[in-house]
Amino acid sequence: MARIRFAAAALAACTAFAVPGAFAQSGTVKIAWVDPQSGMMAAVGQNALRSWQYAVELANQGRWAGDVKFELVPFDNKLSPQETLTVLKSVVDQGIGYVALGLGTAAALALSDAVAKHNQRNPGKEIVFFNYAAVDPSMTNEKCDFWHFRIDINSDMKMEALTTYMAGQPQIRKVYLINQDYAFGHAVERGAEEYLKRKRPDVAIVGKDRHPLAQVRDFAPYVAKIKASGADTVITGNWGSDLALLIKAARDAGLDADFYTYYAGATGAPTAMGPSGEGKVRQVSYWNPSDPVSAEGGKVIEGFGKKFRDDYTILASYTSMKLLSGAMKKAKSIEPKQVAFALEGLKAQSLNGEIEMRAADHQLQQPVFISSWQKVDGKSVRYGQENTGFGWRTEAKLDAYVASQPTSCNMKRPAK
Repeated sequence: MARIRFAAAALAACTAFAVPGAFAQSGTVKIAWVDPQSGMMAAVGQNALRSWQYAVELANQGRWAGDVKFELVPFDNKLSPQETLTVLKSVVDQGIGYVALGLGTAAALALSDAVAKHNQRNPGKEIVFFNYAAVDPSMTNEKCDFWHFRIDINSDMKMEALTTYMAGQPQIRKVYLINQDYAFGHAVERGAEEYLKRKRPDVAIVGKDRHPLAQVRDFAPYVAKIKASGADTVITGNWGSDLALLIKAARDAGLDADFYTYYAGATGAPTAMGPSGEGKVRQVSYWNPSDPVSAEGGKVIEGFGKKFRDDYTILASYTSMKLLSGAMKKAKSIEPKQVAFALEGLKAQSLNGEIEMRAADHQLQQPVFISSWQKVDGKSVRYGQENTGFGWRTEAKLDAYVASQPTSCNMKRPAK
């Protein structure tokens, strides 16, 4: 009888330790990666996927989470909110507790809402959402959610930094705004108008355009309007093919205007710029690959280039894995709810310096860079992009506390 009781106790103990998330010393954690692998934004999506695959590889090799191993499971959402929700059903069916998405605010908003509803209805089977590139400010303000963590800086943080730099450029007199016609593009347009009015009231907004996301193949008509307006400066949040084709059309038309962008460093735009963009294109970002803060940055850039023959530009993949690994070690668990609580207020070291996941709204706090497109010189421009011989030179850098912005988030948290 005593033997039976001992065996039952041993079995119970083994069962307890076999429960997923019981401790973070071993096991494999799957991360669903959900972004476009087809359509006009496929090239950006494929670069992002490789960036995440490489970050996961680094985390496993470096044992960032101890004996926990990570596995990335890619899904193609075709940049569609509806397809994203279909994919989420597969994520749930496979029991995956972590999901990463970044390309397209509409998809990100749909996913955030669906994850919140799923978690409320399915306690013990929660999912944590790592948003690595969708930067609509509402997601960490009025639409904030406990299960959503943004690794990029939001659109308002970027515009604050960009217009602070522009305020010191007296040659800027006439600005044209062209953006994609969805929530993010609207936020860029609004931010540009609001911040320029406050910092440079003498600057005139001489035109505004919105165009469909990932549908325009010829931007010549838009460029003709910019040219006719007499604008000396263009501000755009365009990304992917929408930015590459816009820049190509501007180059072909001989548009003599400076571009202030969010994503000129993303796949496709560097090739479109080439030598014609030298000194005329600037971008705001949370990292400049040519300005790494440690030797580790160079190793990551060069290792990624050697492995994939591509440019490593999406630092958020590395940062996400640093945060996820650190939270698992802090929580001593791989269970999503415990990890989510551990992420709040967590600090880590990434390739752009010290970062902190602000607990109030789950908006990552990190430095902000303004950089210009310049010829590689091995010093201020260490790394080129897309074999153009050009890369990014830092013109200004704001420390995290300077780049920080207030939040209107009223976070509702589950019971621990």
